[in-house]
Amino acid sequence: MLQKIIELKDVWKTYSMDSVQVHALRGLNLTIAKGEYISLIGVSGSGKSTAMNMIGALDVPTKGKVIIDGKDISKFEESDLATLRGKKIGFIFQTFNLFGGLNAIENVTIAMTFQNVPEAKRIARAKELLKAVGLEPRMYHTPGQMSGGERQRVAIARALANDPEIIIADEPTGNLDSKTSEFIVDLLVNLHDKFRKTLIVITHEIEIAKRAHKVYQLKDGVIVKCIKGRS
Repeated sequence: MLQKIIELKDVWKTYSMDSVQVHALRGLNLTIAKGEYISLIGVSGSGKSTAMNMIGALDVPTKGKVIIDGKDISKFEESDLATLRGKKIGFIFQTFNLFGGLNAIENVTIAMTFQNVPEAKRIARAKELLKAVGLEPRMYHTPGQMSGGERQRVAIARALANDPEIIIADEPTGNLDSKTSEFIVDLLVNLHDKFRKTLIVITHEIEIAKRAHKVYQLKDGVIVKCIKGRS
């Protein structure tokens, strides 16, 4: 039996906008096994970004439970959520979120600085990861000297820096052309197969989503369909 690493149990998220209550999630239930690769897909307003915030410990539910690695984080304070994110979760964003004045090595090592990793180990780890994503010749280049695909590869290396159990990619190909998008998705698949991290990809593109083991389609804050992806 596969070990559970993430569970969402009857999760609701309600936002108050003026005098209106907006239910972004409406009793979402989802279980993700350790080492699994899943995709969340849905149109704008379906709840997939809010679901990502729950899975990534970026927010807590209005009601329901979010259990990550056996811990119910639903009542965690922000400081506890930040500690959990730093140790357990790596993020890859659509807009890369790199520091423009830092080179690739420095952008990757900064994630380890907050975990008090010694400098020599940070640099060695960054070089190893940048080599793994095919950026060995570009290690000393800044984001402004790189293409969009290269920037996203730096972001992927940074997400792996602290050896997290969970990787969350939010529209990782959203700012890339089709050829580069295919390369990035191939890279994520290969890195998943190599490192066996739990990988969650949030996307609106079905062909990208189907590279996962399972594809969950969201609508109106709940899962309406689960599609089998690659075997």
